[in-house]
Amino acid sequence: MADRATEETRDVVRDDLGTTVPVPDRVRRVVSLVPSLTEAIGVTEPGLLVGVTDWCTHPLDLDTAGASAPARIRGTKNPDVDAIVALAPDLVVANDEENRPADLQALRDAGLAVYVTDVRTVDGAFASLDGMLAACGLERPAWLEGAEKAWADLPRVADADRRTAIVPIWRKPWMVVGRDTFTGAVLDRLGIDNAFADGGPGAERYPRVDVADLPPHDLVVLPDEPYRFTADDGPEAFEAPSALISGRLLTWYGPSLLEAATALRAM
Repeated sequence: MADRATEETRDVVRDDLGTTVPVPDRVRRVVSLVPSLTEAIGVTEPGLLVGVTDWCTHPLDLDTAGASAPARIRGTKNPDVDAIVALAPDLVVANDEENRPADLQALRDAGLAVYVTDVRTVDGAFASLDGMLAACGLERPAWLEGAEKAWADLPRVADADRRTAIVPIWRKPWMVVGRDTFTGAVLDRLGIDNAFADGGPGAERYPRVDVADLPPHDLVVLPDEPYRFTADDGPEAFEAPSALISGRLLTWYGPSLLEAATALRAM
């Protein structure tokens, strides 16, 4: 770290939390602690990634670069801090919801620059990705332009045609998408209201629920991650019609947003 500490840093780089991040003037090595951010960087400038989580599956050619393929540094909730430090990244990108504050502080204490994103809305995702990619020294990519336009061009769903959904994310115990989430914001733009969106201040963002006592709803949205709901595992627990969908398209903020604008509606 001593050699890198002498590199010039940009005047002011602030992440989504308003924290000043000591980013070098030129970023050559990045560790990503979030699958969606891995995809965003990997599609834009794949050579930057030197470390990613075990859950990072996109871009699909992530592990095919031979010796230059990024190292795997465990999961979003249990990253191998020592391994990350050994990779000597110029920047670590993370997310306020996905990653634990203690792990991020350990990386900062080791002298690493850590940039934290915070994504709660669709428009907020575009702004957050802009800032994160700029921190990596990258220009705004075409896929981000296309994704923003695709969502802006979505027709508004009439109030009479809107539906109300339960969105489970786990089973044993049952957990659902609650208030103030990116997932809920995506569904809202597609004309689907989250039955647990109005939990009020202090309510959990991902509460545990009893499937025998649910608020009114006419749809159950079952993503295939983080819990892998399938036609034989999920729909049978609910009386309302269900939709099995891609968790990547519903919960990731990155190049997947370009496809999600149209594919989720079809699903």
